[in-house]
Amino acid sequence: MSEPFYITTAISYPNGRPHIGHAYEAIAADAIARFQRAMGRDVRFQTGTDEHGLKMAQAARTRDITPRELADEMSGYFKVMDDALNISYDRFIRTSEADHYAASQAIWRALEANGDLYLDRYEGWYSVRDEAFYDEKELIEGDGGVKLSPQGTPVEWTAEESWFFKLSKYQEPLLALYRDQPDFIRPESRRNEIVSFVSGGLSDLSMSRTSFDWGVPVPGSPGHVMYVWVDALTNYITGLGYPDLDGLFARYWPANVHIIGKDIVRFHTVYWPAFLMSAGIALPKQVFGHGFLLNRGEKMSKSVGNVVDPVGMAEAYGVDQLRYFLMREVSFGQDGSYSHEAIVNRSNSELANSFGNLAQRTLSMIFKNLDGELPALDRNDDDAALVRTVAGAVLDELPRAFEQFAFSVGIEAWMRAVFACNQYVDAQAPWALRKSDPERMKTVLGVLFCAIRDLAIAIQPIIPASAGKLLDQMGITTDERDFKALEDTFWYDRLRASGFRVSQPVPLFPRLELEVAG
Repeated sequence: MSEPFYITTAISYPNGRPHIGHAYEAIAADAIARFQRAMGRDVRFQTGTDEHGLKMAQAARTRDITPRELADEMSGYFKVMDDALNISYDRFIRTSEADHYAASQAIWRALEANGDLYLDRYEGWYSVRDEAFYDEKELIEGDGGVKLSPQGTPVEWTAEESWFFKLSKYQEPLLALYRDQPDFIRPESRRNEIVSFVSGGLSDLSMSRTSFDWGVPVPGSPGHVMYVWVDALTNYITGLGYPDLDGLFARYWPANVHIIGKDIVRFHTVYWPAFLMSAGIALPKQVFGHGFLLNRGEKMSKSVGNVVDPVGMAEAYGVDQLRYFLMREVSFGQDGSYSHEAIVNRSNSELANSFGNLAQRTLSMIFKNLDGELPALDRNDDDAALVRTVAGAVLDELPRAFEQFAFSVGIEAWMRAVFACNQYVDAQAPWALRKSDPERMKTVLGVLFCAIRDLAIAIQPIIPASAGKLLDQMGITTDERDFKALEDTFWYDRLRASGFRVSQPVPLFPRLELEVAG
């Protein structure tokens, strides 16, 4: 069996409909999952919704429905988004599911058995919007002297009986973790922030609430529900069958990476590893905190009116065009910006004009001039130079970058190979060779066919549907589309011998117009 690879997104908080930031995280995680599958790994990919907490209870009350009804409705929108964006998850988890209640109560009992939980009274600042507690020293001053969380969200003074977790006990073990495993938190800027935070001292963490009941009940403590982040983080092991330590858990845990937004790095790199240490469970190998996606440089906000529906965007531009833009345009880990013009221009120039047109022209010429038949190859130095360029991109540069989640770097290398193919077309001019040297034309078209096949296989994690359609048109079977297939030097001979013929090709990427959307 191939080496397992377990990847998760953060589970989305469904007190509102999904926005493009949710889509961005899902697409990035999907690209990683698809890439690892193409590299031959046994991949498990989990996403879902985080449905408990005061914020959900308040949102439901505002609409005069139950929290469960709100969760059912809103979670459905997130699943629709994932399916519309071709997200290849293995499980879409909901924290309101029965197996998640069982897993959350099991890890609670493990913390308790380790002596790390105690009952006391909580008095302090709480942000409903963040579902987070903050020390006085962390608060910032807003307009009129109003206290705000470090995220700029409102806080309120809360006083109630609560179970506490001995987080302070784990300060030194956490600092040792960051020191001994520097890649546990990526990128480095996030790691530095967390090391600084933990070095400043940790307070014990309030772990339960009594002021509302929409959450996982604390075992043996009537009236208490778990702090939403306790059960939210546990989803990563719920989805592997915890507390059953055999089966999926034994196969896939610890997770290779949690892909999350930079605003929730603390929960995943302080609370989560501390819970796992207490429960005697292995820690995930890495937490990657990506940046925010900004609308024309501005953070998305309902009050500003710049929140965009990702399903609507996918319908306007095309699913693969949107996926390509987000992974191409933004350096993963940093904040990035998008606009209608940027998406249209990037899609038209690179997908439609450069790659799509290359494939369309090549396959059309084979169909028209060679009756669809793949030619024998009599390569010269020009052909060999192009083969080396494409091989360098698809076998070395792109996989090396994707392994580090540097999608924009890998796609840049891929585009250089696409440009090299187009320069080769212009230099060889197969339309002129048709009259002056038909045998040479055959080789040129055959070399291009091989290059396009390699480029299509390599870019599948980013534009899976379009690359798949192209490979279908080229007669490449689904079991010969991984990175190992790129090292197969005999595939072309086998395809020729099979009698495959190129049919009239279908264009992959229609040109987008700047008037498509607002």
